Amino acid sequence: MALIAGHICLKYLMFIINCLIGLTGSAVFAVGLWLRFDERTINFFDEKGFPPLFFIGVYTLIAAGALMMVVGFLGCCGSIQESPCMLGMYFFFLLLIFAVVVAAVIWGFSNLSVVGEQVTQYYRATIEKYKETRADGLKETLSLAHYAFNCCGTGPDFEFTAETCPKREGLDEFIVKSCPDAIDEFFNSKLILIGGVGIGIAALLVFGMLFTMTLCCAIRKSREIV
Repeated sequence: MALIAGHICLKYLMFIINCLIGLTGSAVFAVGLWLRFDERTINFFDEKGFPPLFFIGVYTLIAAGALMMVVGFLGCCGSIQESPCMLGMYFFFLLLIFAVVVAAVIWGFSNLSVVGEQVTQYYRATIEKYKETRADGLKETLSLAHYAFNCCGTGPDFEFTAETCPKREGLDEFIVKSCPDAIDEFFNSKLILIGGVGIGIAALLVFGMLFTMTLCCAIRKSREIV
């Protein structure tokens, strides 16, 4: 009797964990799509010379989120139907996602500052080209960067770039953040967020794998008894 009760509890615990994994995947997928299609960042994907590491990070979020949603659904079906085959596939995909999450966190800590430096270099190069050519395309790129990072110019050339900056009112008009500083702040502030989210997802995946192995053992024992 106790074995059956424990078996049922495991099934529902697995179902809850899989729902959490699916919801987490949905959130990661949504963040990736937001970065890809938000009006403040979508034009970056059409800009030649923009740092490719940014694109890699966005597409990784989209792919990982989609995979987590599918795996969460697979785990729900496997636990409810008590299918060792589906649970085995589920465990394999959890292990795969766990490896990807760990690699992504390490990549984030190793490269996020590099991405920030590359974006800053790209921004400075765009300003210099705009000074020389006054091309409308470059003006649009500067405007996009200013609105995306809520900044204006590099300090000395504030008046030169003011027409492409967000409009400010009141006291905010006298508080203008340099774009290189704003870009560094933006990417550096995401390090803690990436670490926290990565650790949370990794812990959820570990629980999922542990419960999967436990449920598989419980299913095998219950079938042996029958």
